[in-house]
Amino acid sequence: MLYAKTTPEEKRRIFRDRLATGELLRFPGAFNPLSARLIEQKGFDGIYISGAVLSADLGLPDIGLTTLTEVAGRAKQIARMTELPALVDADTGFGEPMNVARTIQELEDAGIAGMHIEDQVNPKRCGHLDGKQVVDESTALKRIRSAADARRDDNFLIMARTDIRAVDGLDAAIDRAKKLVDAGADAIFPEAMRDLSEFEAIRQAVDVPILANMTEFGKSELFTSAQLADVGINIVIWPVSLLRTAMGAAGRALDTLNDEGNLTSKLGEMQHRADLYELIDYEGYNQFDTSVFNFTVER
Repeated sequence: MLYAKTTPEEKRRIFRDRLATGELLRFPGAFNPLSARLIEQKGFDGIYISGAVLSADLGLPDIGLTTLTEVAGRAKQIARMTELPALVDADTGFGEPMNVARTIQELEDAGIAGMHIEDQVNPKRCGHLDGKQVVDESTALKRIRSAADARRDDNFLIMARTDIRAVDGLDAAIDRAKKLVDAGADAIFPEAMRDLSEFEAIRQAVDVPILANMTEFGKSELFTSAQLADVGINIVIWPVSLLRTAMGAAGRALDTLNDEGNLTSKLGEMQHRADLYELIDYEGYNQFDTSVFNFTVER
């Protein structure tokens, strides 16, 4: 009932322990707190909170328009609804090194298990679009050092994302990944890798967990979890998949309303009221007040 029983500190510890096993952890992207609970119900390992999704939720493009307050607030709403660890996209850290330090502590206070900061310039672009620009090495490393110095919980995961592959090639991505680890990154997110061999090259270059981004319509092929595990990837995210699926279904439902005047033909595609009530634990609230749940839902 209400929020997760597992504390943020315990979530972080468990997350770190699981990462240390070397197994592949699957983190679908949640687009709201309810979808985070569904991800947990379906047996996944964690929750990913995408900056692109948070922007889209506000009707904005993913170009760094969201604020730290907006991201931390929404991330807290999502993370507290599930026992799973949540990993959040912190874009470029919301400013200079001191801003990055504040970002870390705000996200710790929001109950997040970890975050990643990228090496793009502001205004940033979606990682799978052309025309990206990355900051110089010194700036990229300062962001990570600031993040590592600012955290208060050693189990809070500091992940460095590098977008340099699309700008200067794979060798540059390998070189930057190594230096980001030396600067204090606990894990590496190499964005827009083109094939498994490129993921494998990053894996061989650094001795920290590696994240693979399996976003649709991007630069990377959509590899299976088994394929990624075979080359040593430790976390796979599907950042926008649930939002895309939900919005696609919503668009088709609105078309049906226009064409047919009702949604009778779509009932089989909808989440049943009974399933929704189970997901939000409607019956559990009866422990506090029997007037809250005093009915049955017919299927």
